[in-house]
Amino acid sequence: MNIDSDYLANRAGVLQLLSRWQELGWLRPLDVALAKLFGQLDPDAEPLVLLAAAFTSHQLGHGHICLDLPTLIKDPDLTLLLPPEGQMLECAQDLPSQRLAGICLTDWLASLESSQLVRSHTDTHISPLVLLDGRLYLQRYWQYEHSVAAQLVRRINSPLTLPQDFPRRLNDLFNQPLYLDGERQTDWQKVACAMAAQGRLTLITGGPGTGKTTTVVRLLALLQQAALNNAQTLRIQLAAPTGKAATRLTESIGQQIQSLSVTDDVKDNIPSDVSTLHRLLGSLPNTRHFRHNSSNPLVLDVLVIDEASMIDLEMMYNVLQALPTHARLILLGDKDQLASVEAGSVLGDLCADAQLGYYSEQTQHQLETLCNEKLQAQPWCVGSAEQQPLAQRTVMLRHSRRFGADSGIGQLARAVNQGDWQEALQLLKTPRQDVSYLSLQQDSSAAFERLLLGEAGTSDTANAAVGYSHYLQVLAQSRPDPQQSLHDPSWQQWASQVLQAFDQFRLLSALRKGEFGVEGLNERVAQLLCAKQLISNTQGWYEGRPVLVTHNDYGLGLMNGDIGIALYLPSDIPSSDDHPAEQVLRVAFPRNDGQGGVRFVLPSRLTAVETVFAMTVHKSQGSEFSHTALILPDRLNPVLSKELLYTGITRARNKFTLIESQAGIFAASVRRKIERISGLQQAVLFAKQQLETKV
Repeated sequence: MNIDSDYLANRAGVLQLLSRWQELGWLRPLDVALAKLFGQLDPDAEPLVLLAAAFTSHQLGHGHICLDLPTLIKDPDLTLLLPPEGQMLECAQDLPSQRLAGICLTDWLASLESSQLVRSHTDTHISPLVLLDGRLYLQRYWQYEHSVAAQLVRRINSPLTLPQDFPRRLNDLFNQPLYLDGERQTDWQKVACAMAAQGRLTLITGGPGTGKTTTVVRLLALLQQAALNNAQTLRIQLAAPTGKAATRLTESIGQQIQSLSVTDDVKDNIPSDVSTLHRLLGSLPNTRHFRHNSSNPLVLDVLVIDEASMIDLEMMYNVLQALPTHARLILLGDKDQLASVEAGSVLGDLCADAQLGYYSEQTQHQLETLCNEKLQAQPWCVGSAEQQPLAQRTVMLRHSRRFGADSGIGQLARAVNQGDWQEALQLLKTPRQDVSYLSLQQDSSAAFERLLLGEAGTSDTANAAVGYSHYLQVLAQSRPDPQQSLHDPSWQQWASQVLQAFDQFRLLSALRKGEFGVEGLNERVAQLLCAKQLISNTQGWYEGRPVLVTHNDYGLGLMNGDIGIALYLPSDIPSSDDHPAEQVLRVAFPRNDGQGGVRFVLPSRLTAVETVFAMTVHKSQGSEFSHTALILPDRLNPVLSKELLYTGITRARNKFTLIESQAGIFAASVRRKIERISGLQQAVLFAKQQLETKV
């Protein structure tokens, strides 16, 4: 396809260029269709307006809330990630940097400002695009960002009065000073409780093992105890973005409640049942809308959301719309983990200042007085409530109980998080019990297969039996007497053992497609296990097949992310002398309602499942495995980043193995940071100024 040199001077040329990029796979059909639609809505729209509209849609597809035009002008190829990494370039002239050469920011902004398709944030007329400080939004996403910021600011500006005995009750729950290596440390869990008790918005972030769940359980005990003392009961709801995360929080909350040093009436009024956000809000079929909204708010006083790093901007908008004005909102999550699959990086944006503190002198003094703690961390900066309003409602938990100072997993996670690829590589290649490295270039595929099976001969000497053969051995060796009825407790116990054994090892991948994506890896693992006669088949349903639920199924009580294993179990038909007991294939899932145990589901009832020997790092969020192995592709891909590596590493409890199919991919990925473009922080500052002006 030939493109005239003056293609940007006319709409036909721009649409021809966009179609060319669509042919190359650089733009989605949706991006090009949107530009064409806008051209029909405004026949007088300048070519640059249509081009910007397509780019804005493209950026949304990559998780960005808006198109940052100044950044685009400086480096179009990097901003748009075009061409996609790994794709051969047919013609250098196709690059955005070549096609956009000569366009100046002033001209582009002028074209947008003069178009009836575009409005500034102060205009009152409705247009499909909004231009604000050089950032171009689709109207709906600007509305989400603007509304979220305004709601958060209103919550920040609504302090709550504490009961006089609060410091005493806080100290009763945190009655032991925190010491590490013989030195008194700030108990950030205690600080988080003190902060959350004072306001209607609290952000609690921290890495694995820093005690986010412990903190929130103690906080709920404090709040509920104060309410019961006044003959009231707080209505508390716990939620998480996915079914898997909800299940894990349900289990963890239940264990934590029993260890609290509070009265039974307080314990009885702390819920342990965790809902998904979609179920909490009441998703309406075949729409983007929910039953609970600003006209029909949730009936609650406290809302706690775990794994908040997985919440996208649109979901946060819906949560805040449905949240009563008087209610407390507490967000828990690891700001350094992968951001949401959909557009936005809400927790990352809100907690951007968490590492440095940025507490005002007033905030710091108030917290130190309540907690009887000295707030100190390295690095640390003094801030102001005017310039860093979100920081005054944020606490970062800094001490990991899971990964100590000598933990290789902990050190590797920190090095990756800091972007220190040299330190990370050294940690990987230094022999350790809890961290190992496997190169598919230097080692034969036999070493990889031994790792998958868990056979001796790998570098995994501390966990030589951990691999996929482990759960299949448990399945075969612990099977109850086939003559036992399905209602016999032995079947539940056996299924639980198999599920727990399966969670001892998991292979993670960055990609879905290709040899090193989950589709290729699942096929490879199944063929390996079948060759070893550990499973009977590689296709369809067979005993031992692990499956991942990919969509919520409220009828079955199964959530997106739930994992089950197909097992032969007794039929419901009683056996007799004439009819011996039959075995029927069912899928065993851990119960996700906090009651423990296992539920059995016929495969024919499962409409949205996939085999899950290997799973993507994104899907693994909210899960932990004794031994986690992360395999990287043989070429760079836009999804590879330090956030993805950090998330994969921190899924491991006891052992982590990095598998590199091409040297240099790991180091290059550590150096890459996800930069999701949004204006949420700026929107919060603007909303704060607007609110103070009205007052």
